[in-house]
Order: sequence, then structure tokens, then C-alpha cells
Amino acid sequence: MTRLIDELKKLPGIGAKSAQRLAFHILRSTEDDAEKLAAAIHDIKANLHLCSICNNITEEDPCVYCSNPTRSHGVVCVVEEPTNIGTIEKTHYSGVYHVLHGALSPLHGVGPEHLRIQNLLARVESGDVEEVILATNPTVEGEATATYLSQQLRRAGLKVTRIATGIPAGSDIEYADEVTMQKSMEGRREL
Repeated sequence: MTRLIDELKKLPGIGAKSAQRLAFHILRSTEDDAEKLAAAIHDIKANLHLCSICNNITEEDPCVYCSNPTRSHGVVCVVEEPTNIGTIEKTHYSGVYHVLHGALSPLHGVGPEHLRIQNLLARVESGDVEEVILATNPTVEGEATATYLSQQLRRAGLKVTRIATGIPAGSDIEYADEVTMQKSMEGRREL
């Protein structure tokens, strides 16, 4: 039991109490359920890997986005995590992606060398990329990452854009915090 708890504590967001609860849940579950969980963990490690072009999680290399000839390969949308792609796909974006697997965070010891930046720079240097859209989160870390990347990419002489931030559609201005309202005012556009 101690070994399982120690392994579960290694998962992000799982502390000692959560790991203990999960371990006891697994202990109480049927042997079939425990085997399914173990098989799922084994299968994900055996069958999934990172796309050699964009770093998305995939079963095939290159991934479905990078291998799709109907997508615009000249436009690359940079995201922090693979989970961000689904949200952007809902907008009918037709370019390709680049996944950093994190954001710069000096306080947590995450520097440029810990992110998947080098193959982004290599993609841009190949000359096939016309625009890079920086779609990192509107957090301190996401903004720092976007600023760093824009400085690195400007040398390549291509169009670098940043997603807009501000008041979400359908919400009330009176509930917006000061930073969100400031970003909305800065990002206003002419009608």
C-alpha cells in the first residue's frame, strides 16, 4: 500500500491525502477494474508519443494535424499544452500547432531549455512558416513565454501575433477584474 501511495503522490496535483484516498479506492475496487486501470496506464505509455514536428501527443508520427495536407502549414499556433488544441479547434482554425509542454516560470525553475522551443525555431528557420500565433495562457507565465518567443522569432522576420485577451463574450463588465479590463481596453479595435 505504501508503494502505491508513493507512486500516486508523484502525479501532479496529488498530495499525500489524495494519494491515500486513491490507493484505498483501488484496493476496494474489483480486480477487473484494477487490471483495466493498469492496462490503460501501460497502453498509454506503449502507444502514445510526441509528434516529431509539433510535440502534440499522438499515436502516429506525424500527428493528424501535421500530416493533413488541407491545413495551412504556413500558420503555426503555439500553445502551452496538448489540451489547448481542442479549444482552438472549436474556432475552425485551419493552421497547424506547436506544443511547448509548459510555460516559462523562473520561480518554479522552468526556463526556455525546459520547453519545446528549439524545434519551433527550427520550423521557422526552414522558411515555410509565414505566421506564428502565440496562444499561451493570459497568466504571468504565459505572458512571459509569449514575450520571450516573440523576441526569439522576430529575428526570423516573420509575422508574430498574440491572441486577444479581455472580457469574455456574454459576460458582464461589472464582474471583470482590473487586469482583464485593462487588457480589454488595450486590445480594443476600430469598428
